[in-house]
Amino acid sequence: MLKAQYSERGPIPEQSIAAVEFDAPALAEDEALVELIASPINPSDVLTLTGEYGILPPLPAIGGNEGVGKIVKLGGKGPAIGQTVMLPVGIGTWASHMVCKTAQLIPVPNEADPKQLAMMSINPPTALLMLEEFVELQAGDWVIQNAANSGVGSYLIQLAKIKGLKTINVVRRESAIDGVKSLGGDVVLVDGPDLAKDVAKITGDNLPKLAIDAIGGAATDRVGGCLATGGTLVNYGLMSGEPCHLSAKSLVFRDVTLKGFWLARWFRSATPEKQMAVFGQITKYIIEGKLQTKIHAEYPVSEIKQAVAAAAEGGRDGKVLVVA
Repeated sequence: MLKAQYSERGPIPEQSIAAVEFDAPALAEDEALVELIASPINPSDVLTLTGEYGILPPLPAIGGNEGVGKIVKLGGKGPAIGQTVMLPVGIGTWASHMVCKTAQLIPVPNEADPKQLAMMSINPPTALLMLEEFVELQAGDWVIQNAANSGVGSYLIQLAKIKGLKTINVVRRESAIDGVKSLGGDVVLVDGPDLAKDVAKITGDNLPKLAIDAIGGAATDRVGGCLATGGTLVNYGLMSGEPCHLSAKSLVFRDVTLKGFWLARWFRSATPEKQMAVFGQITKYIIEGKLQTKIHAEYPVSEIKQAVAAAAEGGRDGKVLVVA
């Protein structure tokens, strides 16, 4: 058995983590041994390894925050052996096997694509909640987002399509345009100083009421400048490494509101019923084939250094998965 463990953090994320052998402990009656099927490497995982994420676990730690596995042994009662289950968020999912409390394991349909289900705990609810929690949108409304070729961006495009919304998708390089269009993005634009003018030509009087920003810095201001008067700009990341910039023109003269979204904070305040409703909705869409994301590459736990390096590298077209 292997786990991807790190005891330090540094600027080159793959140098901090390594595959370490371990023996599974004896199971208590309320525990199960779960074999990993797949766990994604998200941007937040990379930032955790470099020490730049908002909350950092105590060291040493095991990487990974979401995924799915298969029950291979029970200490007592629980889901059936062989059942596919969602792994508890934040337990350290980059391991070939994990000991989990059976009460924390959520069974998911064995017939569904487990690799798509492995990516449903963080990016899809982030996209869904940003579409639903901040602005009351109607079918036909425009939503604008940057980092549209990111994991969250791809899910937001698909969820907007399900809801009858139209998306303006901003990317930072022309080579990303075709991939975003293939996901169903209605309009794809390369970011630049004329972004607001280009958006106004496309939408006319129906300017977006909601903008989603993952980059920060000047990119925040450019996407905020595309909003209708009274619009809302939601930031959920700082890919640029810079604080959000928003001009007085947007804040004062067009009454644009800047808010932040962090899924971990939502989890702390949302009722169990609300959480189950969100994940039930996402699971349904994945099973129906309406919601999915591309997979760039898969690496076994033994190759965790190569996996993290691939995930940290720019220009990818899809997620990097850690598998058993």
